[in-house]
Amino acid sequence: MRLYRWLLHLYPASFRHEYGGEMTLAYADRRREADGPWGRAWLLAAAIPEVLGNALAVHADILRQDLRYSARTLARARGFAFTAIVIIALGIGATTAAFSVADFVLLRPLPFPDADRLVMIWQRQPGYGRMELSPANFDDWRRGSRSLDRSGAYTPVSANLASTGEPSRVSGAWVTADLLPTLGVQPALGRVFRAGEDGEGAPPVLIIGDSLWRATFGGDPAVIGQTARLDDEPYTIIGVMPPSFTFPSAEAEFWRPLRLNQGDYQDRSNNFLYGVGRLHAGATLASAQSELSVRAGESRRQFPKEDADTDALVRDFRSELSDDSRLTVLALSGAALCVLLIVCANLANLLIARALGRRQELAVRTAIGAGRERLIRQLVTESVVLSAIGGAIGVALAAVLVPLIWRMIPIEMPTPAGPGVDVRVLVFAAVLTIATAAIFGLAPTLRAGSDAGVQDLREGARAIGGRRQRLRGVLVAAEVVGTVVLLVVTGLLVRALWTLQGRDPGFRADGVLTLQTDLPSAKYAGTDKRSTFYLRLLDQIRALPGVTSAAYISGLPMVWGGGIWPVGINGAELERRQNNTASLRFTTPGFFQTMSIPVRAGRDVSDSDTMKTQMVAVVSESFVKRYWPGQDAIGHHFNFATKDRTIVGVVADIRVRGLERNSEPQVYLPNRQVDDGWFWGYTPKALVVRASTPVAQLAPAISGIIRAADPDLPIYGLRPMTDVVDRTTASRRIQIQVLSGFAAVAFLLAAIGIHGVLSFAVSQRTAEIGIRMALGAQRRDIFALITSQSALLLGAGLVPGVALAYAAGRSVQSLLAGVPPFDTATFASVVALTVAMAAAGTLLPVVRALRIDPLRAIRTE
Repeated sequence: MRLYRWLLHLYPASFRHEYGGEMTLAYADRRREADGPWGRAWLLAAAIPEVLGNALAVHADILRQDLRYSARTLARARGFAFTAIVIIALGIGATTAAFSVADFVLLRPLPFPDADRLVMIWQRQPGYGRMELSPANFDDWRRGSRSLDRSGAYTPVSANLASTGEPSRVSGAWVTADLLPTLGVQPALGRVFRAGEDGEGAPPVLIIGDSLWRATFGGDPAVIGQTARLDDEPYTIIGVMPPSFTFPSAEAEFWRPLRLNQGDYQDRSNNFLYGVGRLHAGATLASAQSELSVRAGESRRQFPKEDADTDALVRDFRSELSDDSRLTVLALSGAALCVLLIVCANLANLLIARALGRRQELAVRTAIGAGRERLIRQLVTESVVLSAIGGAIGVALAAVLVPLIWRMIPIEMPTPAGPGVDVRVLVFAAVLTIATAAIFGLAPTLRAGSDAGVQDLREGARAIGGRRQRLRGVLVAAEVVGTVVLLVVTGLLVRALWTLQGRDPGFRADGVLTLQTDLPSAKYAGTDKRSTFYLRLLDQIRALPGVTSAAYISGLPMVWGGGIWPVGINGAELERRQNNTASLRFTTPGFFQTMSIPVRAGRDVSDSDTMKTQMVAVVSESFVKRYWPGQDAIGHHFNFATKDRTIVGVVADIRVRGLERNSEPQVYLPNRQVDDGWFWGYTPKALVVRASTPVAQLAPAISGIIRAADPDLPIYGLRPMTDVVDRTTASRRIQIQVLSGFAAVAFLLAAIGIHGVLSFAVSQRTAEIGIRMALGAQRRDIFALITSQSALLLGAGLVPGVALAYAAGRSVQSLLAGVPPFDTATFASVVALTVAMAAAGTLLPVVRALRIDPLRAIRTE
């Protein structure tokens, strides 16, 4: 019998209390009639599924009743239901979207087998946090390694594809034959590179990506063995990678062998390799770092001049995420968490007010026989219904927010797609919704259900107040804290953006059109042939109506930082240090005029500067300031990029690395003063055109001139220079937009919270206010009574909010572009805004208090 009585607990308490006794008696009768121990055991075995099924049916029936009652109750309180659902949806949506991005960037495994064993290998030198590897150092350091199971290297490139149809520019990488096995990936069709296919003289072979295979070859399975022409050279296709493989970036569409010659293994200052290693099973990042540092030390001893101060740096794959990107993700997550806490505080406030307001209803239901369990169950159902609806809307909101937030993360991930709302995110949202309902929805209702009694029936609304009112005040103060933090962080980032936008780039971007045309090395290897092409093209473009000047250069400012080379003065050693390098660009005449870069002294490069004349250079002011401070630099010599150069011109500095980063001194070399086949990566490819007419109107004519000159030359990157400059701060603008959205939601919720608490206080103190006014209190006394409570709430939130905001500002200081974490203007603005918010939330309660009729209030009481 004891076991059967225990089974009855599967029924709802109300059902058990009503029918439990009869069911027990009936079971006892059947047990007495059972034949022996085996008969009683059979009876019990038969009772278990019977009780279980009936209990489930009873629970389902009560659930249907509760759902119908909840629907009617919430329909009668549409304002409350709408507000609660919107609040929950905002909190769940913001937090779920932030979690989706943070999970994708910081937590989710990368799409490689045993990705936690993959590491990146760099060189490290004073003044440079990390640097690409030279082939010689990479080969020495990885040979016979005990920590690395495999290793390979790559360098990102782009090439002209002219296999079929319109020529196009495609991105890809030169890779060593052992890179793909190191990553642990296999092609969907064909094979990977074999050993030796990255050696000198090996047949040219190519692996293409899934998107290129489908777009150019129509997804033909017989593509293996076909030929593709890259940079006017034929390559035999040996493999097609699966769509999930997007290494080293999402834009990569081909991989071809990196062929290194003996000269590459002798020059230890030619850094262009990105090293990738796979740790041996049992090896750690620390052991690999230690081993490669020892090998770097051996290189320093063997090559004291070339490898002076050079060390190895080993980092895990995920840590390649830049500190700014990581900080952006963490700041975003913090903002979303802040909004969630504000939402929960507001929701708790809302539910407490509603639960207290329903005490009479609950007392009546208790008086007519409803048990505590039944009341709590009904209240729980209402909270779960609200949370479920809000959670579902929040997930839909997150699906919209995730792509927008992803745009604000300055990061390249080796994945084919960005983050989205998947099973992990749905599980997170479900857990978050249940937690929100349990903590901030159920607790107030459970408390209300447990306290309902005759006293509440007698006292009605007067039973409300005291401790619960203080609790609501604490919740509102917490909302103000969160709002102040979000407003300050957003304000600091806005100030940082304004600071960046106010910086002079060193050139005038308006009225300049840019585009890219990469000349294939097989066709334009000779310097004279390239120069003839540039000269003919630029002459035709300069003759277009409205064009005032045009030029070609190696790379646009703010798109390409330039090649970093050591500088030798008066026979000094060419040692690459932070304070002894400059960025290199080759340019045609007219670049400074086109970009409106002031020429401080001397002249521009000229078409007469050739290999048969003196090697010349135009340098920036910072270059002169570093090496000949206070002197006239014209005529001085320096060794740079393998030759001795004479300075013929000095121009103003420009920000080649964007508005946020410092730039090295710049050196501009004439495009004709380069040996055939040398410095191919520095070949002028960026065309800049200044016009007095709208630059967009020139695009068709310029494209026509280029196509007429070489139909196989793809044209890409056509855009105004102003767009180039704007893109340097684009991610910041999106960051601010998203954070502003969070701050606006927090601001609104905090104002609603203050308004709700004060309105509730006025409604509860109507009689008191009436008595005060009857006894002679003036309107200014009532005004002071209500506003003092508002000021108390404001002060309780504002003071700790300012302190936390300062801490938050310090944590994101690297994003502030020199704006101090305690920026007076920002903090003063936020304090003023918060005071205005509190005043707005206080206005209506004050008006209601001042309009109270003393006689009517006393009579009602």
